[in-house]
Amino acid sequence: MKNPLIAVGFAVSLAIAGGLSYYASSHPDGFEKSAGEIGFLDTAKESPLKDSPLAEYGVAGVENERISGGLAGVIGVASTAAISFGIFYGLRRFNKSKP
Repeated sequence: MKNPLIAVGFAVSLAIAGGLSYYASSHPDGFEKSAGEIGFLDTAKESPLKDSPLAEYGVAGVENERISGGLAGVIGVASTAAISFGIFYGLRRFNKSKP
């Protein structure tokens, strides 16, 4: 990598996503809590993505919730970085080919 700052930033992002999610709260997120307090949580419908590999902030098939959450965070950071780098790489090549 030409810029070590990008590599360091990526490594720190992975460490935060994987490490800090180990200490994440097991309580519902703010939207679920508000929906429960206001009283419309019972009317919620199941998401069509409820059985997806990364549903509910975890990785399907990993029994330990903390490890599952950390792994989901790492997968999220890595996939976001890969998509972003791909888009910016494509844009850079597109701009170089313009006359």
